[in-house]
Amino acid sequence: MIYEWRVRVCSIALILVIILSRPTLASLLAGVGICLIGLFIRIWAAGHLRKEKKLTISGPYQYTRNPLYLGNFILGIGVVVGSYSWFVLGIFIFYFLLFYPPVIRKESERMKELFAEKYEEYKKKVPLFLPSLKPYPCPEKIKFSWALYNKNKEYRALIGTAVFWIILAAKLLFWP
Repeated sequence: MIYEWRVRVCSIALILVIILSRPTLASLLAGVGICLIGLFIRIWAAGHLRKEKKLTISGPYQYTRNPLYLGNFILGIGVVVGSYSWFVLGIFIFYFLLFYPPVIRKESERMKELFAEKYEEYKKKVPLFLPSLKPYPCPEKIKFSWALYNKNKEYRALIGTAVFWIILAAKLLFWP
């Protein structure tokens, strides 16, 4: 249920963000740069994630248990910077605090169900959100997989982000 509402509310929030944004060329460029970092983290994570099949402990999952959400957080910061609006900052903070703590908690409970002891060990050594500088040891040499990236449909985040920035750039150029 919370997953469905998260996407719906995000769509409404993005419309508000576009309306309330006051981008400048500098804010737009800085926001895009920050978003690229968030997208890179999401892409890296999606190329390692084997949803509910195996506990993913490779790639960015060696540093944080929630790299996709860390990537989303960084994407959100990029949107705030690019939008150049205090209202957008408020929307981002409200949205993130409303949805991500319960989603992360629910997913953590699901990982306990699926992977019991292995997840408990992993949980003790890898931080929930902010990454550790010391990677969790991954016994297998698992490489990034474009097939997993596609299977996880991560290209949708890339397309959505590109569309958002095109609209914001158009707003800067045509609706000052």
